[in-house]
Amino acid sequence: MQQAATAPPCADAAARDAAAPRAREVLAGFANLVFAGGGNRCWWQSGVWQVLRPAGLAPRAIAGVSAGAATACMLLADRGEPALAHYLQITARLRRNFQPERWLRGEAAFPHARIYRDALLRLLDADALQRLRAQPPVYVQVARPPRWLPGHSALLAGMLAYQFDKKLRRALHPRAGHALGFRAEVLRAQDCATPEQLADLLLASSCTPPFTPALRLHGRAVLDGGMVDNVPVQALPAPHAPTLVLLTRRYPRPLPRSEQRSYLQPSRPVPVAGWDCTDGAGIRAALALGRDDACALLERLRREGRAALLGPPRT
Repeated sequence: MQQAATAPPCADAAARDAAAPRAREVLAGFANLVFAGGGNRCWWQSGVWQVLRPAGLAPRAIAGVSAGAATACMLLADRGEPALAHYLQITARLRRNFQPERWLRGEAAFPHARIYRDALLRLLDADALQRLRAQPPVYVQVARPPRWLPGHSALLAGMLAYQFDKKLRRALHPRAGHALGFRAEVLRAQDCATPEQLADLLLASSCTPPFTPALRLHGRAVLDGGMVDNVPVQALPAPHAPTLVLLTRRYPRPLPRSEQRSYLQPSRPVPVAGWDCTDGAGIRAALALGRDDACALLERLRREGRAALLGPPRT
């Protein structure tokens, strides 16, 4: 079995370096942490966490959507390395993401929902849920479709709105889905009574047919929370408190920068597709890129302090 990667030396060096208190002070000042959605690209966030957590990042509230929410729960429950090992096993066995022969047997042609739910129940079991309850709250965003749009029409409208914001407006925080009547609903992961309830919530936050079946949560239709906002800052109870946002893709426009909110994006496109369950090498590369980007950020923080997050990187 392939072994999970460990944190790079820069994480330990930050704790020893004489300049490290400067970086630690900046990281400790973030009250909130946000995990954007992105499927497999969220492995980049795991790499960032491996470096920044021991260097002083200690948020008191966390928000996530879709795979970002699942990543947050895995990391806080200390299941990051088992999750990596589990998914590397899956990618080593799976040859195709689309399996039409399953559809001919009356089964789902995409194995993603089955793989995802099995992973959630295996990794976020009762012991992990107990550990998660001892950590800061994780606020999980789901999307509720407008009541005037039935079933598949809501999915189509939501996907079109999402692609419009992503491809045409290239918006960091989209508006089209909200304008159509999609509404965000936020639930706390720690309020789930059982691992099954937590799996239901995380699957609901990632509900994107045909990769997953149409789902209902608490008796009502639900879709991927990213259809309202894939960067769910507003899911936080205090969104104006100092917040670090972990994105999963690069944006063509300069990111907003302020004393209260900092956005961290990959230094280059994350080298794995969001829904590809066959690409173990891509998962490893995404994780490594996250660690490298976090190490580079640590170095800038140690040199420049808070100014490193308020302007472009200095050379």
